[in-house]
Amino acid sequence: MALIIPLRGFEPQIGSDCFLAENATVVGDVVMGDGCSIWFNAVLRGDVNSIRIGNRVNIQDGSVLHTLYQKSTIEIGDDVSIGHNVTIHGAKIHDFALIGMGAVVMDDAEVGEGAIVAAGSVVLSRTKIGPNELWAGAPARFVKPVDPAQSKEINQKIARNYLMYSRWYTDPDHCELP
Repeated sequence: MALIIPLRGFEPQIGSDCFLAENATVVGDVVMGDGCSIWFNAVLRGDVNSIRIGNRVNIQDGSVLHTLYQKSTIEIGDDVSIGHNVTIHGAKIHDFALIGMGAVVMDDAEVGEGAIVAAGSVVLSRTKIGPNELWAGAPARFVKPVDPAQSKEINQKIARNYLMYSRWYTDPDHCELP
C-alpha cells in the first residue's frame, strides 16, 4: 500500500479510480483528481506548499514533485503525462502536456496546453512554454510548434493507456492491450 502521510494539518486527497503503487509516497497538501496513477518510487511532497493534480494524470516511476516554502506551488491540468524520473519543482503544467523522461521543470516555470518537454530537458525557473510547443535541451529551448490536434490525441492516448495499465494491478481480469 502506498505511503500516504498527513502533515501540518493537511491530509492528501485522492480522487476516485486512482492507482498508487505500493511504494509511491504522497505527503501533506496534495489534491489529486480522478483516474490518476502514481507509479513506483514516485514522491509527491506537499509538505512545504500545495500540489494540485487534475484528472487522468500519470506520474511515472521515480518522479519527484516538490515546491518552495511559501513561494511556489505545483498545478497540473488534465490528461498530463509525467515521464519516468522527472523532477517538477513548483511549476504549472497545463492540460494535455507531456513531460519526457528525466526532465526537470523548475519553480515558476509554465508548460502550456499540449506542449511537450523532451526527455532529459531542463526547464529553468520562470520559463514560459507556449501551447503546443516542443522544447528540448539543457537549458530547454523552443524547437518547433506541435500540431494541436495531434498533440492532444497523443497525450490523451498516453493518459488512457496509463489508466488501463493501472487497472492491471487492481483488477487481474482487466488485461486488455492498447
